[in-house]
Amino acid sequence: MAKRASLREFQEALVRRLADAKSAPRRDLLGLNAGDAHWLVDLADAGEILPVPPLAAVPLTRHWFRGLANVRGTLYGVVDLSAFCGGALTPLAGSARLVLVAQRQGANCALLVNGTAGLRSPEDYEPDDTPPTHTHDWVSRHVRDLHGRHWHHIDVMRLIAHPEFLEASAA
Repeated sequence: MAKRASLREFQEALVRRLADAKSAPRRDLLGLNAGDAHWLVDLADAGEILPVPPLAAVPLTRHWFRGLANVRGTLYGVVDLSAFCGGALTPLAGSARLVLVAQRQGANCALLVNGTAGLRSPEDYEPDDTPPTHTHDWVSRHVRDLHGRHWHHIDVMRLIAHPEFLEASAA
């Protein structure tokens, strides 16, 4: 017979969990690894994270546009973040992931990354005054973590509106 909890025990447990959640550090950034770089996106701009499904190639597109992914009947254009930034193509196996972005804005696109670095707290970073090795106008800021690693914070809305991002055609 399953153990039954009283309503009072349930409410007390719920109050404890809510109090713990309020005192826990905010985790509203998602860390991504793409090529040799570390990236951050606001959790509100990141949708689902999933293993790379089969991709349908699209002819006459730039090398960084890796194709179309069918995710539960919805097609997403897949952009290889490393290749888009001038790095190597991301292998489609292993820890590679698709991060569905900008769903709330109606743009069905996904970023292909080498892997995720988990949820992060803004308090874990400080501004990085070192001039970046590469700059993109869709990067809102450059920060450094507690281990001295450089991170680039992506402004997803500026990325998906950037002319180069929108021009996947090789012509």
